[in-house]
Amino acid sequence: MLSSIIADFRIIFDRDPAARNWLEVLFCYPGLQAIMLHRIAHRIYNLKIPFFPRLISHIGRFLTGIEIHPGAKIGTGVFIDHGMGVVIGETAEVGDYSLIYQGVTLGGTGKESGKRHPSLGKNVVVGAGAKVLGNLNIGNNVRIGAGSVVLRDVPSDCTVVGIPGRIVYQSGVRVNPLEHGNLPDSEAKVIRLLLDRIDKLEQQVQALQEDKVKQKELVASGASNTDYSCYLKDKEIEEFLGGTM
Repeated sequence: MLSSIIADFRIIFDRDPAARNWLEVLFCYPGLQAIMLHRIAHRIYNLKIPFFPRLISHIGRFLTGIEIHPGAKIGTGVFIDHGMGVVIGETAEVGDYSLIYQGVTLGGTGKESGKRHPSLGKNVVVGAGAKVLGNLNIGNNVRIGAGSVVLRDVPSDCTVVGIPGRIVYQSGVRVNPLEHGNLPDSEAKVIRLLLDRIDKLEQQVQALQEDKVKQKELVASGASNTDYSCYLKDKEIEEFLGGTM
């Protein structure tokens, strides 16, 4: 347990550029304090001693705003940054050197017994406000975007974004674990592709109508009163895409 606490302490200096000295980290980092209290509670929990593990967990929640059930398994070198509002359930597992931001929930989806909380692999990054719910397996080196809701298993070396979470593969690209806000906007890309497709279809329809210019009834009822210009530059679309076009 002592070696794990030392690793938890050292990883903060690697992951947090605001960490200045050991005294500040020891007394002013709630993520470290919560994990230290959890390791004590987890050891007592494994000894089948009632009440006291939950009491220690409750004290840790009161002091840090981070709730970790004594039964949860936390790996070596795990860093909970800021941490307010983090909830980790009884059967959850967090792999070595994972990074968890504030507002994260590793929770269950019902009252079923047995394994009902997610298992995170090594070097997983869970962005602020993300929810990982159910008995899921999250692979190694996975990044979960801020605010995402993950309801399915995620293989290793993937990025998950959105509600519900969608997998975006980043094969061969090394990413900085601290850049949990630097994520692809998959919805914007799909919408942009659909708009491009609509524009092409409109051009094809216009060409067909020009070929039938002799059919005056079709021209009067369709082409003459229809605007076939591309709508890619509409203000609302530009605001939604956030300038990604």
